[in-house]
Amino acid sequence: MTVRLIHLDQIRGREAAALIVDGLLEDLLIAADNDQPLPGAIYRVVVDRQMKGQGGVFVRMPNGSGFLRQASGLRPGQTILVQVTGAAEGSKATPVTTRLLFKSRLCIVTPGAPGINISRRIRDEGLRAELTIIAQGLMAGIEEDTGLILRSACEEADDGAIADDIAATRALAEAVAADINGGPELLLDAPAPHEAAWRDWSDQPVDEVIENGFASHGVLEQIDDFLRARVDFPSGGHMMIEATSALIAVDVNTGPDTTPAAGLKANIAAARDLPRQLRLRGLGGQIVVDFAPMVKRDRATLDQVLRAAFRGEASETSLVGWTGLGLYELVRKRDRLPLADVLA
Repeated sequence: MTVRLIHLDQIRGREAAALIVDGLLEDLLIAADNDQPLPGAIYRVVVDRQMKGQGGVFVRMPNGSGFLRQASGLRPGQTILVQVTGAAEGSKATPVTTRLLFKSRLCIVTPGAPGINISRRIRDEGLRAELTIIAQGLMAGIEEDTGLILRSACEEADDGAIADDIAATRALAEAVAADINGGPELLLDAPAPHEAAWRDWSDQPVDEVIENGFASHGVLEQIDDFLRARVDFPSGGHMMIEATSALIAVDVNTGPDTTPAAGLKANIAAARDLPRQLRLRGLGGQIVVDFAPMVKRDRATLDQVLRAAFRGEASETSLVGWTGLGLYELVRKRDRLPLADVLA
């Protein structure tokens, strides 16, 4: 049986939350200590200059600039609402979108994406029908292009809690949407780690929520492991994960194992753990993996393992494939700040 624990604590004076599954750190949220826009925050911004050839436009934010893709129809000086979609890289503009999402523990209000949708994890047809009726009643009269997603946590919640959550999230969405006049301003901040943990990690049963237990439960030691480049496998192999200014380089090694199957064994171990490693290290962008030597026919097996490993990832990831030099390329959305920068 899977054991899921949520730890709520602080690290270096900053609020932090850790998700532990069967003894392993699966996710980590740490509050940033600067004014950098964080993913999920909603801003009122002013359209600035267009970037011809890049299909986007710069927007003026309260502290810096953002970059909005697919900005057709916008004019300089126009005021719009945007949501931060990822962490800015270095001195680059913050990536933003006009597709706003208002998330709560039980639902997501989706301006610009109409319709009532229910999480596929909820399979009971009777419950799905009941949830649809509740949602339709509470979303009546809202803008026609605004929709609602009911999250999997609704399966364990009572009708009253679901109704209250939908009503509160709808009211928040309408209040933010109406606040369109004025200069660049932060309208809705990104959730703090403890709030985000309650909102996003309770979609599956949680065995215990532990406060102030990072030191006594070994969480700090696991966090330290993700600040090191080397990742050891139980089989004896290892991989090195190193960030450069251009890309993330991953090098897989078999270690002392010299058997014919050593390369494939180490590569499968690396592929299965790679999503967790990237997520907890806060790494994204272009990623190049130099897998251990193996016969070419084993690439199909490794492709299947990689697809399965990344299938459940919340962060958008594109598995590009093999290069002529035998390297493997993928692109992962930068949806959080690098752990090494947060704890610098």
